[in-house]
Amino acid sequence: MSDVKAHLTREHSRELLAMMIRIRHFEDKCAELYTQEKIRGFLHLYDGEEAVAAGVISTLAPADRIVATYREHGHALARGVAMNAVMAEMFGKATGTSGGRGGSMHIFDAGKNFYGGNAIVGGGLPLAVGLALRDKMMGETNVTACFFGEGAVAEGEFHEAMNLAELWDLPVLFVCENNGYAMGSALKRTEAETDIHAKAAAYSMEAEQIDGMNVVAVEAAARRALAHIRETGRPRFLECLTYRFRAHSMFDAQLYRDKEEVALWREKGPIVRFQGWLVQNKLIHKEEIAQIEAEVDAEVAAAVEFAETSDWEPVADLTRHVMSEARPEPPPQPEPSPETVEITYREAVKQAIREALKRDERVFMMGEDVGAYGGCYAVSKGLMAEFGEERIRDTPLSESGFTGAGIGAAAAGMRPIVELMTVNFSLLALDQIMNTAATIRHMSGGQFGVPLVIRLATGAGKQLAAQHSHSLEGWYAHIPGLRILAPATLEDARGMLWTALQEPDPVLIFENVMLYNMTGKLAVNAGPVEIDKAAIRRPGRDVSLITYGGSLFKTLEAADKLAAEGIEAEVIDLRVLRPLDDATIMQSLARTRRAVIVDEGWRSGSISAEIAARIGEQAFWHLDAPVGRVCTAEVPIPYPKHLEDAALPQVPAIVAAAKAALGKD
Repeated sequence: MSDVKAHLTREHSRELLAMMIRIRHFEDKCAELYTQEKIRGFLHLYDGEEAVAAGVISTLAPADRIVATYREHGHALARGVAMNAVMAEMFGKATGTSGGRGGSMHIFDAGKNFYGGNAIVGGGLPLAVGLALRDKMMGETNVTACFFGEGAVAEGEFHEAMNLAELWDLPVLFVCENNGYAMGSALKRTEAETDIHAKAAAYSMEAEQIDGMNVVAVEAAARRALAHIRETGRPRFLECLTYRFRAHSMFDAQLYRDKEEVALWREKGPIVRFQGWLVQNKLIHKEEIAQIEAEVDAEVAAAVEFAETSDWEPVADLTRHVMSEARPEPPPQPEPSPETVEITYREAVKQAIREALKRDERVFMMGEDVGAYGGCYAVSKGLMAEFGEERIRDTPLSESGFTGAGIGAAAAGMRPIVELMTVNFSLLALDQIMNTAATIRHMSGGQFGVPLVIRLATGAGKQLAAQHSHSLEGWYAHIPGLRILAPATLEDARGMLWTALQEPDPVLIFENVMLYNMTGKLAVNAGPVEIDKAAIRRPGRDVSLITYGGSLFKTLEAADKLAAEGIEAEVIDLRVLRPLDDATIMQSLARTRRAVIVDEGWRSGSISAEIAARIGEQAFWHLDAPVGRVCTAEVPIPYPKHLEDAALPQVPAIVAAAKAALGKD
């Protein structure tokens, strides 16, 4: 403790010690409750690492933000999140910080700017980048502190986040809690370079390694780092060498380390060291320590009683907090003007982006090559010159990193438009989309939403082969917490984006690549359109042809050919793949009594399979024939044109399926 500074007053010393004791006793009680099966699931305890949370969080301002890990009880308590609510969350009770929906790994508190624990290793790093990006763009001087373990440095998201934070000069304090073991693997067994702060320095970020068992050293380093960040707006990195006294989780038998190693570390634990130094230097008396412990034990006991006597959330509330309960009113639908303009689908999307940027300063767009290059499909060409590099933001080739940053910015109130160059590349960002964007509202008990729009180019037909050509929108439509759109018409390409940007939840917009060059007439007063219902593009009485996106115009062509043979097909453009508009589909079937679904996805596990199942559940007794499906052949999309065409739904196959439904093979 030789580096204690003169400003370490008696009062502040007592506060730091009390904070660490409070965390330790809380964790001890949680371990006991776990053995009694009152706390279940994964339980990751913070014993031994208390100096990091206490030393860093005590230096943060109330407006600063915190992103934690799955071992976040200590962070939450140090931040001032109420112990009663934390304990109730551990029990899964309705009075918990997240209404019992998150449990040990997902503690949130919007009032404390505590953006929760994250059970995906490294998953919180891009989120922190996005929170800091929001503050920089809004000209605010807040800092985002991001805590993570040394195991996270092996994840790609760690490197993507380091690069983005330094590249964009973002006010993030990265705090690596290096406890020596990523679950059960020692650092030297998993990392070629075990000097973690050197990894941050490799991105030209100022980084420092400190003794994470010394609360004074941690606090001093945090103060230096925060002063630097507030002065320069640039990130800093702290590697805190610490140790967890307990198992990785309560399921861990700890076969990878022996008891002697743990005992040696306990002798130099943060509470033992600091408490001993304070007593030795007469900054605190043993009686005061006993008083602190008694007060903490009473608080812990009260928290347990609060949790045990709290109510469970009613089963009737199961589906709450999946999507926001407060949605904006549908936009007004003006009568289309007789005056029209000839326009491409590509230009219609660009007009929508331009209007959004003009209308709302919180809107910005980012993605690979969206700026100077103008986007892979030239949708954003010219927008950087018009709106500047801050709002049309080129990103590195790091889909997970910049998508996660968009999620963080949205959670803090921005309205980002993230462009993923192709749907195949979106799989690199699937972790962030599914595990954070789609779940944070639920895990936080409705405290945080993600009003984010992600645009994706989807579909085949341009001879781009298997890694650029698939239709995966049906996969995303499987995920609760997302809204999935597939605009096919010029009106929808122009109008869906603005409506989507008003949504309090994440919206994914799938733009079929074969539509970008489509030309047509668009009313000069075209504006926002609603994003809840399917649209009947052609009325009919004999068979319902159900489709979306790039297959719409093939289906309409097929309907024309059927009409020439006296068969009147009704064409439904789904437009919205999640939530599906069951009512429009079933009403159509009540008229036609036959259905064919045209889907550019593969047949197995597709959106067409889901629709067919719903028809069977809701309209079986109205049907005069089995539901037909025309889907992409179950092969990776091939490069040769004749094979690509053979793989995709085409007009003759749609016509044949409709005739089969009518018994006219």
